[in-house]
Order: sequence, then C-alpha cells, then structure tokens
Amino acid sequence: MAKSQSKNIVFITGAFVHHSCWDDWKAFFESRGYSTIAPPWPHKNVAPETLRNSLPNTAIAGNRLEALTAYYDNIVRKLPEKPILIGHSIGGLIVQLLLQRGLGAAGVAIHSVPPQGIVTFQFSFLKAGWGPLGFFTSVKKSFLMSFRQWQYAFTNGMDDNAQKEAYYKYAIPESKLIVRDTITKAARVNFENPHAPLLLTSGSDDHTIPASLNYTNYLRYKNNDSIIEYKEFKGRNHFVLGQSTWKEDAEFILQWISRQ
Repeated sequence: MAKSQSKNIVFITGAFVHHSCWDDWKAFFESRGYSTIAPPWPHKNVAPETLRNSLPNTAIAGNRLEALTAYYDNIVRKLPEKPILIGHSIGGLIVQLLLQRGLGAAGVAIHSVPPQGIVTFQFSFLKAGWGPLGFFTSVKKSFLMSFRQWQYAFTNGMDDNAQKEAYYKYAIPESKLIVRDTITKAARVNFENPHAPLLLTSGSDDHTIPASLNYTNYLRYKNNDSIIEYKEFKGRNHFVLGQSTWKEDAEFILQWISRQ
C-alpha cells in the first residue's frame, strides 16, 4: 500500500472528557509539521466547568453514536485531503467506522471502544461501565461521573492530586444513549473489508477498556491486503492522553504514521 503522505490530523475525542484533552498532542504533532484539529462533540464547545454545571443537559443527553459518526464524517469530507485519524475510546471506535467508509489516510485507535460484537466480562470493564450505561435512570438526563467513579474508570494508579486535577480540568457530562449505542449496529464494522493502515493501542492498567478487549478487536480484522497493527503500553490507564507518559505514546504513534 502506498504511503499516505497526509500532513493533516483529526483528533477524535472520547466520551466523558473535554476535547481540550488533545491540546498537548496537537502541539506535539504541529511541531512535527502536521496540521491538526480536535473538534468538540456537538453541544460541548464550552469550558468543562460550564458543562458540569449544565446538568441535566438534555442536549448532550440526546447525542447518539450514528449522528456523532456522521458529524465527524462531514468534518473529514470537507478537508482538502484524507487526514490521519487519531481517536481515543469512543473516538477510537469512530476512527474504525470512518476507515470503513474510506475517509482516512491512516487511523490510530487509542484504547478504543470495540465495534459491535466484541465484549468482555472482565470485572473492571463491567464496574467502570455500569454508571455510564445508566440503567434504571432517565436517558433524558446526561451523566456525570463522580470523582470516585472517575478515579476507577480513568485515573487509577495516579496520585490523588493528579487525579483531582485531571477531573476538574477534563471531566464533562455524557449521553447514556451514546454509551449504549456502542453495542448496536451503529458500531458495526465489517472486518473483512479493505481499509487504510490502522494501529490499535491499549494500556495494561486500563479499567474501562481492558487491553484484552483491544487485542481481540485487533484479531478480528481479516483483510490480508490491509495493514493492521497492535501495541500494548505498560502502566497506561484510560486517562492515557494525559498521563505523564503521553509523549512516549505520541512519539510511537508519530513513528508508526511515518512508516505508512
């Protein structure tokens, strides 16, 4: 497969976090000659504190995966060339969905929510996901993780001050429906389809998306003419974008992109 040569990157944010989580990543890749954007999700283009104070934000509560994928589809199609797509968590799932549509020159899915049909019964996954799924609660109200939930689902293993700083800097309300949509046909990938080069990364300490889930995702891809690679990083939790090791991860991704 020919090298992509693309110098444009679209960062796709995951659930529960503000799009400013990409700020350091944008600066890193821009210093290496890339043009980058990290579009906010619909109804989220204000400060994290404002969003936290907006509960029970019904506009955010109405976000759905199919519409969110279409939103990024529209952004990507308006660019002058196919970009490199880099997404985290649900953003990683959207990367995979957009590559299915032939919209990226290459894709990187960081600790990705897996496509439909890939599940695990690992305890940490079930515990981290129970609150966001919001069973027995109104889907008309957005969900905001408590700090204690954030500690388990995102920042486990970090010291208390770093966990608190991350929570107040990035944590925002989320749609319960969009979390549920990840197990529906809105998240379907045909693993036999040809696709642009795709890198899946995982973290050994991620409670929300265990590394084993990302590895299963990787193994599902079956097109022999398409590039698919997998990398597990030791010590990474679900807050991987903001951990002290983020630059090491970004450098690995940069080198992978340069080879495509």
